[in-house]
Amino acid sequence: MMKKIAIINGPNLNLVGIREPELYGNQSLDDYLQQLVASRSDVEFTLYQSNHEGDLIDELQRVGFTADGIVLNAGGYTHTSIALADAIAAITSPVVEVHITDITQREPWRRHSMLTHVCATTIMGHGLDGYRQAVDYLLAR
Repeated sequence: MMKKIAIINGPNLNLVGIREPELYGNQSLDDYLQQLVASRSDVEFTLYQSNHEGDLIDELQRVGFTADGIVLNAGGYTHTSIALADAIAAITSPVVEVHITDITQREPWRRHSMLTHVCATTIMGHGLDGYRQAVDYLLAR
């Protein structure tokens, strides 16, 4: 049976490939995710990105009871959003927190995640490949 995995991205991730390439690289996240989707014919993906916290919560609630897993890069909301943490805690689908950079090596205010304690695991500092690693983790569960 085909697994369903949702990939949800938060604010400013639509600018990966343009924004701060020294941190995030030159490849757009959209291009990378299209390649990831094409490489996994055994997975039914949904891709979602929003710069708005409430929209991310709505998407978590929409897919969070039917997806076999969720890959979430909440962007800056990682460090501030109790509401996103509450949404993750409320759903039944396992969530993998992904960060392109290693947030523990960034600015002091980026080093704490409000989401880690409600996620199945966290993958950080592996660039865009962290998304593939998160998918592999969810498929291996």
